[in-house]
Amino acid sequence: MFKVNVNNKEMVYEHKITLEAIAESLNIKAYCAKVDNRLRELTYYLNRDSKVEFLDLKDIEGVSIYQTTLRYLLVYAIKRIVPKGVVKFSQNISRSFLCTVNGVRENQAFLDKLTEEMDKIIKENYPIIRTKVSKTEAEKIFAGEGFYDKIEILKYREENTVHTYKCNDYYNYMYGYMLPSTGYIDKFKLTLHKPGFLLQYPRSEENGAIPDFEDSPSLSSVINDAYKWSKTCRIENLASMNSFTNTREYVDFVNMCETAHNNRLAYLGDLIKKNIKNIKLIAIAGPSSSGKTTFSNRLRVELMSRGIFPLLISIDNYYKGHDETPIDENGKLDYEHIEAIDLDYFNQQLTELTEGKTVILPEYDFKDGERKQGASVKLGKNQPIIIEGIHALNERLTSSMAREEKYKIYITPYPQINIDNHNPIRVTDIRLLRRIVRDAQFRKTTPEETFKMWPSVRRGEFKWIYPFQEEADFIFNTELTYEIMVMKKYAMPVLQSIADDSEYFITANRLIKFLKYVKVIDEKYVPCNSILREFIGGSCFYDR
Repeated sequence: MFKVNVNNKEMVYEHKITLEAIAESLNIKAYCAKVDNRLRELTYYLNRDSKVEFLDLKDIEGVSIYQTTLRYLLVYAIKRIVPKGVVKFSQNISRSFLCTVNGVRENQAFLDKLTEEMDKIIKENYPIIRTKVSKTEAEKIFAGEGFYDKIEILKYREENTVHTYKCNDYYNYMYGYMLPSTGYIDKFKLTLHKPGFLLQYPRSEENGAIPDFEDSPSLSSVINDAYKWSKTCRIENLASMNSFTNTREYVDFVNMCETAHNNRLAYLGDLIKKNIKNIKLIAIAGPSSSGKTTFSNRLRVELMSRGIFPLLISIDNYYKGHDETPIDENGKLDYEHIEAIDLDYFNQQLTELTEGKTVILPEYDFKDGERKQGASVKLGKNQPIIIEGIHALNERLTSSMAREEKYKIYITPYPQINIDNHNPIRVTDIRLLRRIVRDAQFRKTTPEETFKMWPSVRRGEFKWIYPFQEEADFIFNTELTYEIMVMKKYAMPVLQSIADDSEYFITANRLIKFLKYVKVIDEKYVPCNSILREFIGGSCFYDR
């Protein structure tokens, strides 16, 4: 006999029982559960005293397992209608996956047939059975399925066993937990989108609903360029990236990625110079850990090489006092809210500067919550102002200036690299790793504190950044394909320091499992002006 605390309700059981059976008996709609702070599939058996928290599609972990199973199911459906079709997923716009199928013309007729097949599999509610096999057995299974990319990545797996998931005669491994059966999938959307189609799924930030599709032509173009870049580098998955093993190869790899940044900066510099007589303000925005500070400095230097000497102004110095700062849902000062900035004062100084007046810039003391006097500045002829921050693209921030006087730049890392064809690396995970490494090194912030802040950071991005990204005149992709090979050295010890009874162990463990497949390269070949230096240290733009 053992006791189970379920959502603060105590249950007593005499025999071992699955989480799925407990959820059904209590009429709880669940997709997974935290058992004593460890994430477990619904097929997990309980036979001891435990604390259980069931998770649904309002929870990130529930959505993660749902979309992992959905991708598994979609590949199964395609194999049933196109046995030799090679399926590949990648991250895409509007919180979705782009899916392509080699040898198939992805048109509406194909999508209709695929949807019908997926609905059949869902209706039959086939069990999805977890199996543990040796690496040798896994290689044979994947060869039989035609998943040769999975065989390649297995070479970098430290463990001698592999968990695969079987549904009827179909096997796959999606690097994540799964639902017990196909019948759990009840919401998805397939939409044509060149060069394939989009797979949309429920999102936790939408309380389990599928968000409306929002086309982003500019961002789509950047993502397509990133996909082409990965092909140019011949790096589409971790196995091909890890193949850069000797020093000469990875030095070339690092320099290829950095040269791509240099080329994009040079192109951007040319665009701004052509219109410099009209541009009075260059506004740079992007989500957390995009590299805004380094990018702003590199753009400043790029323009200086063209005889343009911008004035860099920090929006952070225009925050209101603590007593005027908005409060967030947790009762804390909300510095991400646009009303946390003294908009009137900021716009007053912008106007004075652009009118040729001398202005004394403020300096904000976050500890005291007060502004103090800073440097005295005056703009010269054709000297633009550069600002960077989460609100830089929002017209409210710079309402005193005409739109044609502004040049707006949106930056974000958007890698197009997969673990294997069926498992793209999450874009937000790259930014999260950057932030964890930077916070631990330079802000004396524990990984637990970073994880605790991350949901609030993400909410702020959806509210204050993403709605304005398509208003940008230029989108700059700050991803460096090689960066995870450098960051692993810094990230792994920090992530492994999180105790297994921590509420953040689940997220840390997920990142560790992904990083285990990544080989480490020496950071000494990373240039001092690289965006990556903002996170690992050694930047020529910082005095740490």
